[in-house]
Amino acid sequence: MTTYIGFNTQGQYKKFTLTDYELAKRDLLNAFNIRQGQLPGRPGYGTILWEYLFENQIETVQQGIIQEVQRVAGGDPRIVVNSINIYPQQNGILLEVQLTYVSRSEEHTSELQSHHDLV
Repeated sequence: MTTYIGFNTQGQYKKFTLTDYELAKRDLLNAFNIRQGQLPGRPGYGTILWEYLFENQIETVQQGIIQEVQRVAGGDPRIVVNSINIYPQQNGILLEVQLTYVSRSEEHTSELQSHHDLV
């Protein structure tokens, strides 16, 4: 069984090591919080979801958001996207993504909610 080990300081006080499921979740949240092209040496890492915040929430924009979420989550072989729901808000968008963490010995299903505000 492969165990992924990583380092995290967000919300941690003494234990900075994350493994497997918690590490995959943190990696995905990091990818969604970094604009594409902002990480030195990795121009494809991150997301362009920030560009959709100021667009009218029409069908083509929503399809672009869904494709972007699938692209970002698809970059991690530990994660499978089950469903994506988009809820336009007055000052941004609310994304509800249902994910499955795939491991050789275990499987977790969780929901990731991300709210991006314009202000």
